[in-house]
Amino acid sequence: MRFQSPTRGQLSLEDVAADILHERAANPGAEYRLIIGTDSQLKGNGSTATFATAIILHKTGHGARYFVRKFVHEHLYSLRQRMFTEAALSIQTSGQLMEHLKVGTHDSTYPVAQGSPDWPIEVHLDIGERGETKQWIREIVAWIEANGYEARIKPNSYGASTVADRYTKH
Repeated sequence: MRFQSPTRGQLSLEDVAADILHERAANPGAEYRLIIGTDSQLKGNGSTATFATAIILHKTGHGARYFVRKFVHEHLYSLRQRMFTEAALSIQTSGQLMEHLKVGTHDSTYPVAQGSPDWPIEVHLDIGERGETKQWIREIVAWIEANGYEARIKPNSYGASTVADRYTKH
């Protein structure tokens, strides 16, 4: 899995985790939120969708840094299928990221101690009470929470509806 960072360039998921741990170690008293959000945009004849998954490290009151993975998926014909694929990609990315955060890193670029972070992951969903997606809110939110993550929907889901959305359109 490769991610793009506006400030750090191309990174593996292991490098993203190392960057997060390094930032946390450099500012031990700061409050952080770790956010994963996925958005999609139909392309062409509507059977191809561009997906973008964003990992956002929000340092409360001091901005954020983010990392985005973008790819194209074919044969997605329904909005329901896209919404559940977005949720699945966020769950998958969250799980893999947590594994890297728990292990820590021994890369000399990031001299940080091992250990998992003590903050929960928020999964931001591009669904809300208005529009066609409202019918799946309960089901998708329950799925996210059953996997141990906090679920956020619109208008509180900027990880998906703003950050990831920006990368589905280009």
